This record gives sequence, C-alpha cells and structure tokens, in this order.
Amino acid sequence: MPPIPWGEIIFYSFAAVTAVQLFYYGWFFSRVAFYKAKPKSKTQQHPVSVIICARDEDENLARNLPGVLVQSYPSTYEVVAVNDNSLDDSKYILQELKKTFKTLNVVELTQEAVHIAGKKYPLSIGIREAKHEVMLLTDADCVPASEHWVEKMQNGYDENIEIVLGYGAYHKKKGLLNKLIRFETFHTALQYLSYALAGTPYMGVGRNLSYKKSLFFRSKGFSSINHIPSGDDDLFINKTATKHNTAVVIDPEAVTRSIPKTTWSSWLRQKSRHYTTAKYYKFKHKFLLGLYFITQFIFYPLLAASIIFYDWRFAVAVFGIRFLLQGFVLYKSMKKMGEKDLWPWFILLDMWMFFYYIIFAPALWRKPQKGW
Repeated sequence: MPPIPWGEIIFYSFAAVTAVQLFYYGWFFSRVAFYKAKPKSKTQQHPVSVIICARDEDENLARNLPGVLVQSYPSTYEVVAVNDNSLDDSKYILQELKKTFKTLNVVELTQEAVHIAGKKYPLSIGIREAKHEVMLLTDADCVPASEHWVEKMQNGYDENIEIVLGYGAYHKKKGLLNKLIRFETFHTALQYLSYALAGTPYMGVGRNLSYKKSLFFRSKGFSSINHIPSGDDDLFINKTATKHNTAVVIDPEAVTRSIPKTTWSSWLRQKSRHYTTAKYYKFKHKFLLGLYFITQFIFYPLLAASIIFYDWRFAVAVFGIRFLLQGFVLYKSMKKMGEKDLWPWFILLDMWMFFYYIIFAPALWRKPQKGW
C-alpha cells in the first residue's frame, strides 16, 4: 500500500482555501474598494428624524449630542433622544440642551418594559415619537464625523429604497488594542457593506443606520425578536433587508465615530455580546459568513503546514496571489472608509484574526445576556 501523500493533500487544501478567499475578495469586498455613488437625476432632501437611546450616559450625551444637533442640513430634521430610566444626570443635560436646540425632542422613560430585554423597547418608543418617515439611528457614544452626516446618509434613499447602511467607526488612538478594535470594526463593515452591494444584505449597525418608519411598522417592529436581548440593529435588518430595498453610503463625511474600549476585558465583553445574535441569521447568510470564517481561520495554519511538509516555493506563490489581491482591495477600501493608517499593518492584523476567532467563536453558541 503506497504511503498517503500528506504533503500534497495539505498543499491542495491550502490552494482550495486560498481560492475561496480570492472569491470573497474578488466578488464581494472589491465592491467596496471600487464603490462609487450612483449619479442621481435629482437630489432630494427628506425630512429626517435622528433617534438616540441612552441609559446612564450623561458624559456621552454632553460630549457627542451637540455634534448631532448642529448638523448642516437645509431641510427639516429633528433629534429624538430617549432617556431610558437613567440614574445619572442625563435628564438635566438633555433639559439644558433643549433650551438651546429646539430640534431636540426628549422622551423620558421611567418604567422598564416587561419581558423585553435590551434596547428594543426604548428604540420602539423613539420610533413611535419620530415625526418623519426617514429615521437615522445612532448611539449616545457616537459623534458624526462631519456636519454633513445627516445629508449624506439620507441621500442614500431613492425609489424603492427603505434601508440605508452606514459605517460606524471608532476614534483613532495610540496602542495595539486600538488598531485591533478598529481593524475588526472595519473588517465587519467591509463584509456587510459589500454583501449589500452584491444584493445580499444581512446586517447593519445601530451606530449608523437608517430605515423608514413605514418599514418598521409594516414589519411589526421588533415583535419577532423581542425575546432576544440584542439584535435591534443586525437582526432587524437581517429580517427586512432585500437586494431591492437596501442601499449603502460609503463616504468619510457620513461616518460616525465612537470612543473605543481601552481595556482588553471590556472589549472582550462587548464583542462576545454582539456575536450572540449571529445564530439567528438566515441560513444563506450563515453559510456565506461561515465559509469565509472557516477559510480565513485555517489559511495561515495550512500555509505553515504547506511550507513545512510540501514545497515552500509553491506555498509562498499561492500566498502571494492572495496577498496582492488582499492588499489592493484593503488599501482602496480603507481609503474610502477613512481607515488608511491601518493598511501598513494589514497582514499582521489579518494574522491576528486567527486568534480573534479562537477567542470569540464560543460566543456564537452562548446564551445572550440581558440588558444593553
């Protein structure tokens, strides 16, 4: 019986995994790299309701809410701030801001919703109180990157469009943790924005997301996911988004930025909570995301094994093909999304994702925590 050619099996497995990765970069991610907003025969400036829910976020409200309230938008817009049972000074900060900004509508919640965990109840109240059809969602810890955020995001609407996906980024700080947080956030956005551009939208992030009020009520709000603590953004979009009703806005002026976590433990808790909703996605989305996750996870181990057990020249050649396409796509995408400073580190950050998946994969099966 001839010996099993393990070296060849490992190398061909590596080549197959690389081919799958090339497919994702070529078919999906390149759509962000080469994205250009479609020219419109006429521009519209829809009345917009910006909705922000906050619980015990007095410092964030004082720091970030003025950036939302001073938007340069020639049409009508309001800001609905839902103060959800805060025990800090949020109420008084909102009262002071309302004296200066007449567009601010404050909704005070003093009772908890029974059997509805997380952010869904206060967000539902904010949507109900919104005066306008076009709603733009963000968080209290977010600030628009420019005074044209509202204008840029609402410009994503066109005939038949009911959902507009934006990019919610993090502020640039010193240190390794900041680079890892920002790269993971960019990497996630690269996926959901490119999938939407390819006609397969599957999620959005509540830090920068817009949809129409009529869509929310036609879909019966969050009623089908009220039993899940998280998911007010990604699961709602997963349920309602189609290739016909969803658009994206990729523009440095349409980004929101948040203050990133400064400790490993707080970031681990945050990300673990976010990943508990992925198991509720539609099957086709779980398949596409899972295939990408698996091939990215085993790419570097197979590369190392191919170098050791087969022929390093062939292994490096296959790696080089992916490296060139990946570097090109990431450079153009990072440039469009205002993250260009991360590009010189992209190969090390990409290697880090192997360890990232080991750390966070268990969250996919973990029971979601209550609260928000």
